[in-house]
This record gives sequence, structure tokens and C-alpha cells, in this order.
Amino acid sequence: MLIRFAQNQDIPRLIALLGQIGNLHAQGRPDIFRSDALKYDAPALEKLLCDPTRPIFVAVENDTVVGYCLCIKKAIQSDPVLAPRQELYIDDLCVDENFRGSGIGKALYRHALSYAKTSHMDTLTLNVWAFNQNALEFYKAMGMQVRNMTMELPLEDTPC
Repeated sequence: MLIRFAQNQDIPRLIALLGQIGNLHAQGRPDIFRSDALKYDAPALEKLLCDPTRPIFVAVENDTVVGYCLCIKKAIQSDPVLAPRQELYIDDLCVDENFRGSGIGKALYRHALSYAKTSHMDTLTLNVWAFNQNALEFYKAMGMQVRNMTMELPLEDTPC
């Protein structure tokens, strides 16, 4: 398996994988996620591929993209509350459902971690939805820990 920066010819496979993640989210939280939505379409991906603050890594096996890791370089400066820091945020990490459990996710994560270190980032961050227990367990196994949580109270079930 090879991990490299994504290229324009990878866009169709990226879209297919984004569809898998979209379906996972729509099944896990249909009250939040639309079943027909993609996080990024082809024009958006083309723009991201040209943005040096948005590295995209792909895992390639037998000339097929079998996973991706979309990242965002975040520079926190002059914030009235937060200390200055450089973060590499994992915007999305996906392994083709037919290849899960084969180490591709670990390889993509470790590649992003290595990239963050060589880019002199202070931290590696991401968000995980609470329903996605597989992802939560995966990231904990990779050494990540909870930094903050978003909580909710659905109002339609709440008495006044």
C-alpha cells in the first residue's frame, strides 16, 4: 500500500468514499445528516487539492484509492482566549468499507501524525460523532484523548 497526496484523478474515488461516510452518518443520525449529501463535491475537491492548508492523503492499493485523510492546517493566533498554536485537524478519514480492518486507517492516521510533526504542528485534532463507536475506539487506540465535547438536548422530547 502507498500513501501519497491526493491528485485530481483521485476525485471520483474520493467522492465514492465520501458517499460511504455520508451514508454512515445518515444512518447514525438521520435527524442531523441528509442521506443524499456529500461533504464535498468534485469542484470543491478540486479547490482543496490546490490549497496548501488543506492536505489530502490517499491510501492506494493496486492502483485504487482505498482510503483518504482530509486535513486542515489551523493557526491559532491573536485569540483572546486560546494560546497560540498550530493544529493539524483531521477533517475526515475514511477507509473503503471493503478494506476496513486491514490496517489502512492506522496507516493513514500515522501518516497524518507524521505530517503534523514534520510540519511543526503542536497538536493533531479531530471530531468524532458519539454514535460512531468504531471510530471512537479506533482513535482512542491510536492514543487520542477527549479534549472537549459537544452536548445536546433534543427539544421535541423536552417538557416545558
